[in-house]
Amino acid sequence: MLNLKNPSLYNNRELSWLQFNTRVLKQAQDESLPLLERLKFLAIYGTNLDEFYMIRVAGLKKLFTAGIIVSSADKLTPLEQLREIREYLHQEQQVVENCLLGILKKLETQGVSINYYNELTQQQKSYLSRYFNDQIYPVVIPIAIDATHPFPHLNNLSFGLIVKLRDNDNASLERTGIVRIPRVLDRFVELDTGTYIPIESIVAEHIAELFPGYTLIKHASFRVTRNADIEIEEEEADDFMEILEEGLKLRKKGAMVRLEVESDGDEDLINFFNRHINVYQDDIFRFHTFINLSSLWQIVANKNFAHLLIEPYQPRNLPPLDNFENIFATLEKQDIMLFHPYESFDPVVQLIQAAAKDPDVVSIKMTLYRSGTDSPIVKALMGASESGKQVTVMVELKARFDEENNLIWAKALEKAGAHVIYGIKGFKVHAKATLVTRKKGGKLKQYAHIGTGNYNPSTAKIYTDMSYLTSKDVVTNDLTRFFHFLTGFSKKGKLNELYMSPAQIKPKILSLIQNEARKAKDGQIIVKLNSLVDDDVIRALYKASQAGVKIDLIVRGVCCLKPGIEGVSENIRVISILGKYLEHSRAFYFKNDETGIYISSADWMPRNLTRRIELLTAIKDQKAKDKVLQFLKLQCADNSLAHELQSDGSYIKVAKDDTKTLNNHKHLEDYINKIVKATKKESASVVEQLQSSIFNEGEEQ
Repeated sequence: MLNLKNPSLYNNRELSWLQFNTRVLKQAQDESLPLLERLKFLAIYGTNLDEFYMIRVAGLKKLFTAGIIVSSADKLTPLEQLREIREYLHQEQQVVENCLLGILKKLETQGVSINYYNELTQQQKSYLSRYFNDQIYPVVIPIAIDATHPFPHLNNLSFGLIVKLRDNDNASLERTGIVRIPRVLDRFVELDTGTYIPIESIVAEHIAELFPGYTLIKHASFRVTRNADIEIEEEEADDFMEILEEGLKLRKKGAMVRLEVESDGDEDLINFFNRHINVYQDDIFRFHTFINLSSLWQIVANKNFAHLLIEPYQPRNLPPLDNFENIFATLEKQDIMLFHPYESFDPVVQLIQAAAKDPDVVSIKMTLYRSGTDSPIVKALMGASESGKQVTVMVELKARFDEENNLIWAKALEKAGAHVIYGIKGFKVHAKATLVTRKKGGKLKQYAHIGTGNYNPSTAKIYTDMSYLTSKDVVTNDLTRFFHFLTGFSKKGKLNELYMSPAQIKPKILSLIQNEARKAKDGQIIVKLNSLVDDDVIRALYKASQAGVKIDLIVRGVCCLKPGIEGVSENIRVISILGKYLEHSRAFYFKNDETGIYISSADWMPRNLTRRIELLTAIKDQKAKDKVLQFLKLQCADNSLAHELQSDGSYIKVAKDDTKTLNNHKHLEDYINKIVKATKKESASVVEQLQSSIFNEGEEQ
């Protein structure tokens, strides 16, 4: 009998993530996309890689230092993982730079270019000299380094120049210094519409003004990356759980984990610099283009060149949410399932805004994980609290990289009179839920929203997520228990209709998989996730595959399961979809389960299943179930945006059919637009018929 714990049956989590970021890079290489759309994917690639180094690589370094040997099911040691990561990224860097140079060359024909100072006319240089004196000189920080000026502390992602200078009064005297270029300054100076100058090339030309009496001999630009996790908990080393203990200031003091420098920078200067920050040689990356790919967002955001992006889609409201009926009355008649961003997130915002203003509403309870910087939802909650309603908000302060923003909102809510919960010790609250309680006919009636994504109207336009709105008592009663658990004390934390981690979701998932395995001849599972890491769940899927269950996994990012292994996983297919929108929803179909369809805030990772407060929701409304199942089948049929995972851990783009190309993002946009158009011309029955099928007439489902 095969040993399903054999390390060869598992992809390494970190290497699987690198494959995901490579798929992002492939989007940048796709010549069928508009040029700025391709540049956007390079910016995403760079942003992703920054976080990977700050969190994952930093965590592996800590595990190595602590002497921890085995960290995950694949049994690679932290050192082995670090070696493979470094080799992978150094090999990929040339691909990245060639891609960038190719895009920039084509952008020049469209009036967009990146030029260095020495490539400019005298008139342009004169303008930049004035710009330097007015906009840059007052902000940059020249720092001397010598016996009386120690090497400065550099915050995470600090960027600037290290310079060697000659004393004008004593040519034999050389000095070394640093010029820090704060992030409040734009990475590129836009000389005229579409002409961008890297700020470091401007600063380098004006070093004499920053260090009067000295002449620049040589220089090198740099960018440093620190460990940005607050603390690494080594209890389960495959998942580096973060804990806020010493406050956000520690993020600025984490160990250095990466150094980026320009490739033609002076080697002696770089070595001098690294003697002070002590980055391992293989974590030094030399760039032939320019440092900091994430800064390309500045160019992508130029509205003068919006025609070089994919045309944005305007989210829509479909019946019954396209009229002005009271949303509470609508939810009393039926459940509603929304697919964002195709269907607007506005109804969710309007539910909370309506609750804030409705005199019959007595309380609003909700969880906030990432709410954005200018949140209409938080403002509505503050207004509700100020008007005397009972407002309870669970604000998760441990939402990585959103801690400061969440703390601001939490204090504002408290000031408005809301009851704010700052988290549960030992757990991160990742569930997305809202519960509104309202007086109706002398009784209390409740209305709920449960989602797969955050309460952030901005990201709801670019992330694919699901929203379930209902007034069913079985759901709202469970949500009442859920919020009581968050605000009070509970040793069980068990719900009746919903499922909550850490106690309930993993056992339920394992049970659902095992049930399909028992009915293998007719078994079918379709799962949509962001990440699949949990060993127990993977082994359950392997056993189901061995029993003959047909399994389709739509996993955007990390997937530690290996499909297509004879005798283990030949009945499992894994695809990853990357395109216009960021796939973020979690939804599951189990053919032989009485309910069949579930949505969740949780990925199938140890942290989500055992160390976070998450929700798994059974969808029992038939229309909502049909809608989710069709969506899952549509994604399985995608042959435009999908990449298929191979048994060796690599991904291959799904081959396009000569007769039919299916881009599920475009298909869903067209589907929603067709319904909107029909509502203006067709009868309600025709519109309802259109809404009942995501697939076009005659297409296989």
